[in-house]
Amino acid sequence: THNATSDPSDVENQVELEEKGRLVTQVLELQHTLEDLSARVDGVKEENLKLKSENQVLGQYIENLMSASSVFQTTDVKGKRK
Repeated sequence: THNATSDPSDVENQVELEEKGRLVTQVLELQHTLEDLSARVDGVKEENLKLKSENQVLGQYIENLMSASSVFQTTDVKGKRK
């Protein structure tokens, strides 16, 4: 009878198959990691756009408040002495 474990070429094939299996598993794990990172980057980009928009609104609001307040109005001619 033929014993598979005693044949060196069969042992080499088995080792090669196991190594290929490990590599495939690693590649799949890396793909999932990349997908997760891409999703996180998209989320951060979206949040960044939202915050930029909010900052613009707040900036405009502050400008409007400042222009409506006498404290921030430019002084008259007396204040512009040379």
